[in-house]
Amino acid sequence: MKICIIGAGAIGGLLAARLAHHGEDVTIVARGAQLAAIRDNGLRLIEENGDVLHVRPRAVERMGEVEGQDLVVLGMKAHQVTPIAADVPGMLARDGLVLTAQNGIPWWYFFRHGGEHEGRILESVDPGGVIARALPADRVIGSVVYPAAEIAEPGVIRLIEGNRFSLGEIDGSKSERVQAVSNAFTAAGFKAPVASDLRAEIWTKLWGNLSFNPISALTGATLAGICRNPVSRALAADMMREAQAVGEKLGVRFRIPLEKRLAGAEAVGEHKTSMLQDVEAGRPTEIDALVGSIIELGAMVGAPTPAISAIYACVRLLEETNAARR
Repeated sequence: MKICIIGAGAIGGLLAARLAHHGEDVTIVARGAQLAAIRDNGLRLIEENGDVLHVRPRAVERMGEVEGQDLVVLGMKAHQVTPIAADVPGMLARDGLVLTAQNGIPWWYFFRHGGEHEGRILESVDPGGVIARALPADRVIGSVVYPAAEIAEPGVIRLIEGNRFSLGEIDGSKSERVQAVSNAFTAAGFKAPVASDLRAEIWTKLWGNLSFNPISALTGATLAGICRNPVSRALAADMMREAQAVGEKLGVRFRIPLEKRLAGAEAVGEHKTSMLQDVEAGRPTEIDALVGSIIELGAMVGAPTPAISAIYACVRLLEETNAARR
């Protein structure tokens, strides 16, 4: 399978290393120090057990250098998709697919949904519908990304924990094409089940991301720190309850208790969330896809989100303050 991964960050690099090591025809679109390191020295993945995979996938700077791909993986963060969306179709083979691997509510959430909001565009994740116009829904496969990883240094990815990529057609069907992607991921060493209700899984992961990520960005605390402090744990629980009310009004069934979700985050330990890593590195955060989207959905279905809205405002102010300082 010819696979192009746009964005060689932690998750994109993890996918590229495993898939290339298994023998897939992998191309990476990267830039800066990451691109230079992969071109000069290849890509290294430090597995959770300390084993190191070393591969040499093709690495390019421009998406226009790539064509005829069976699968294009959008490995960047949610706010980085809009600028590149129009260039993705030109990279695809005739029956090529696009795999979305972003955190938060995806831009395609209400496409092939079948509910009263069918085709609705969320301004918080796809302002003006730019992505939806560029990427036809019938070419899209969704995913929920569970691994935690980091860039140890340019060209080197370290897997912290996790091995699961849930995959799914956005209409919930069990197609041959999504099974083919699942087979490729499974052969490369991932757990890659085809989900019958991918939106429910999106909410289960988002349940934690919308609370732990912004709280950590504001406080510098790890997952364990947030969960072990009674006050911050209570705040996270309040945000999660508000989000659950929004999700349930959209027909989502939450399959695990809130306390179990909190316990799972605490068990990860002294891990910095991706949003905290972004703040520390001076990068824009995924605040709109992870948090702003819930506020927009809450207003849409008539579910108040006061705690979520307050934390969202604080993170947006933090970003503006840090940007001004830089």
